Amino acid sequence: MWFLLNPPGKATIHVENVDEFKWLNSSYCPVLRQLESAAMKEYYFKAAHPNTLSAGSSNLKYRNPKYLSMLNHLRFYLPQDCGRLTFCGKVNGAVETCGQSFHRFDKYLNFSNPHIARNFDPNACGWAYGMNMFDLKEWKKKDITGIYHKWQNMNEDRVLWKLGTLPPGLITFHGLTSTRVVACARFRIQSKH
Repeated sequence: MWFLLNPPGKATIHVENVDEFKWLNSSYCPVLRQLESAAMKEYYFKAAHPNTLSAGSSNLKYRNPKYLSMLNHLRFYLPQDCGRLTFCGKVNGAVETCGQSFHRFDKYLNFSNPHIARNFDPNACGWAYGMNMFDLKEWKKKDITGIYHKWQNMNEDRVLWKLGTLPPGLITFHGLTSTRVVACARFRIQSKH
């Protein structure tokens, strides 16, 4: 929808394999370092047998292989090789998902941890990763990848959140996300028809 209102003009598409990203290595990226660690391998591949069925099933969802894929984390490295999209000083344009209570920060983050409790509101609205627009110039200016790395390093023992990319996304883009950009684009397109 956004691109219907803002045609990109002439564009060149360049497709690369993730293996070609020489900058994506364990010395730069905390997630890769964590995935290579003995503790993470122990957690995923040699997990102790749970004492109860409920403990086992709740733990199982966090052992889903999708959490091991670096492809889920590549969105935090968009400015490395991408262009520019701007909107009013915010970094992320997203669709707010607070229609239901389960889309609030307290469902994704561990508020018993002082780092989380001190920095975030448990009732803050989450947003969907299904539709995002990023201002990559603002991203670089605000060092979003650095913020992401800081929180990933703090969560090495998985006490701030379990796994996945939505919790670190909510944290990383906290205060830097506009839900008006996407709503405004949607309104403009609907008004034209």
